[in-house]
Amino acid sequence: MIVLKILAAPFVVALTLIVAIVSFLYYVASALCHVGCMILTLLALVLFIEGQVLGGVVFLVLAFLVSPFGIPAIADRLVARLRSLNYTLQDFITG
Repeated sequence: MIVLKILAAPFVVALTLIVAIVSFLYYVASALCHVGCMILTLLALVLFIEGQVLGGVVFLVLAFLVSPFGIPAIADRLVARLRSLNYTLQDFITG
């Protein structure tokens, strides 16, 4: 059992660094996605005013994808899974 804990230690260190980097990148990308969502929504409104309904719908779909309910939600779930894996490995080593 101690051999497995020794083998798991480098993975915990690497996973801790990966989780920190990915979390930082997630927060930066999430902020950019919020700005992109606002811009795409405004462009969709402009297209609706001009009478281009199909273009407006396309831009609204794109705005939904970059909104907090689209791609950032998927990324948040993946980051949470990485954190959970990291805590599980740390529990295994210390427990």
